[in-house]
Amino acid sequence: MAAESSKEELVQLIKRFGAFLTVKMTNLFSISFHNLNSRSVGAVAGLAVAIVFTWRLLRTPSGAQRRQPKRQAPAAGTSGVTSHSNTAFVPSGVSQPSDDVRAQNVVDEFFQPVKPTLGQIVRQKLSEGRKDLSKVVTCRLLGVILEESTPEELQKGATVRSSVLEVLLEITKYCDLYLMERVLDDESEKKVLLALEDAGIFTSGGLVKDKVLFCSTEIGRTSFVRQLEPDWHIDTNPDIVSQLARFIKYELHISPTRTERPASNVFSSPSLEKFFGSV
Repeated sequence: MAAESSKEELVQLIKRFGAFLTVKMTNLFSISFHNLNSRSVGAVAGLAVAIVFTWRLLRTPSGAQRRQPKRQAPAAGTSGVTSHSNTAFVPSGVSQPSDDVRAQNVVDEFFQPVKPTLGQIVRQKLSEGRKDLSKVVTCRLLGVILEESTPEELQKGATVRSSVLEVLLEITKYCDLYLMERVLDDESEKKVLLALEDAGIFTSGGLVKDKVLFCSTEIGRTSFVRQLEPDWHIDTNPDIVSQLARFIKYELHISPTRTERPASNVFSSPSLEKFFGSV
């Protein structure tokens, strides 16, 4: 409001000055040109120069005002000024910093990489090997699928590890899975099959009982693997893993401790679920 009032006063001042000059010019040019002398001509020229100078003088403040630099941020000493008063000086076309932050957050969320599902990870990990959909995977039971780690423990009972179930079911969706183990008697076989059935592996997954193989020696398990010629074999026995490295394209050695890789096609992990990143 103060700026508009000053501008109106300046306009009125110019108008009054213009009216005064008009009267003076009328009186001056009413004199006959015959009566003009060198002094009169000089007076007219001086008046013209004064008009131009006055006009430029009156024009300068408004121009300088337009060229004023942008308002600087208040100094640290002016702590008495509230953040609300600072906000009032921000033009409507300029976005607040908080608006920029919110917009950047939206962009970041939009371009945030999507986390792959467990099924996608399983397919990606097992994608090496045959290019068709019928990939073959062989896996031992003790220490990988079951809580027990020795054939002697299977004589007492068998328990499926709950943490491996989700991964196991995903493998059966994309691969032809065979489970195998060395047992000491027929009762151990029954206990293993019952534990797998109770866990829902035969109903929820694509696994059938005929693909659970049993033998009485470690050599017999090795023979199973070589006959099936899988794309992947999963085992806990380092000797068998080393023996099969020449014949099987990829192997996963399950071991609680980090071991030296016997070959470039042998991978190691503390558990099956950790290899696929499900825990």
